[in-house]
Amino acid sequence: MTGDELKVRVGPDATEAALERPGTRPFDFTGRPMRGWVVVASSAVSEDQALAAWIDHGHDFAASLPPK
Repeated sequence: MTGDELKVRVGPDATEAALERPGTRPFDFTGRPMRGWVVVASSAVSEDQALAAWIDHGHDFAASLPPK
């Protein structure tokens, strides 16, 4: 988390679906949105269950990546 927002790596194929969820926006750190990442407002993760769902989503994507 940065400040009160959560950054989640969801992967390029899931970005559009993630952005349809309430409280999300593109992760734009450099003036260009970073494909595969979303920012989730604190209001959208104020409940433990909602936060856990986003953490699971990010974890699932990370687990799908090949080992480095």
